[in-house]
Amino acid sequence: MSVVSELLAAIAGLPRPLLVVVVGALVLGECTLGIGFFVPGESGLLIASAAVTDFGFFLTLSLCVALFAVVGDNIGFLLGRRYGWRMRESAAVRKLGQRHWDRAGEHLRRYGTGAVFIARFLPVVRTLTPAAAGSCGLGYARFLSASLLGGTSWAVLHVSIGWLAGASAKYIEHILGGAGWIALGSLVLIGLVFWLWRRRSGRRAGQGADAGSVGSEAPDSAVGNGTVEDIDRAA
Repeated sequence: MSVVSELLAAIAGLPRPLLVVVVGALVLGECTLGIGFFVPGESGLLIASAAVTDFGFFLTLSLCVALFAVVGDNIGFLLGRRYGWRMRESAAVRKLGQRHWDRAGEHLRRYGTGAVFIARFLPVVRTLTPAAAGSCGLGYARFLSASLLGGTSWAVLHVSIGWLAGASAKYIEHILGGAGWIALGSLVLIGLVFWLWRRRSGRRAGQGADAGSVGSEAPDSAVGNGTVEDIDRAA
């Protein structure tokens, strides 16, 4: 049995209620301000979705994940409503990055409730947007409707991707067999080595061209002060 088969078998071997609870807890943690930076909710969801083998469990997992995601959004919204824009200076937001908080606020000002839906598909920003929405006074009914739509769409999309990826891995393994996986890995490795060699050769050629042009131009220009900082702020 290959590593792929062992991993999928281990995931599929978990009791389904336990699998749903574990994945739900990861998603809830990712969506909740303060611990979203440390919890790989999206990655865990994709891995667990590889255990889906029938449409019934697909629906169950999708609905449960959507529920946990919406609950996490609501926790963030209530925190934002309670503490307001002071949250931008909190340790949790500084850890995640205040630029992401500002980005979430900008999206809310520009798109309104649409930003709540869009943020669901953006890493880090989806953790901060509910709290930012609560801070800026967005109506709860409007927030909840966007959160439900975004959470459900996100859950269905990721469970579908995980299900298809798991089925594809099993199919490829069935067609190729163990020797086929070794051959495929060898081809990937050869391609990577060839790409690195071409990149290194191109870099050497560029350095040679630069060396030949030294002294042909006067060094009468310099990078303006603040350029890097301006780019960082724009990003």
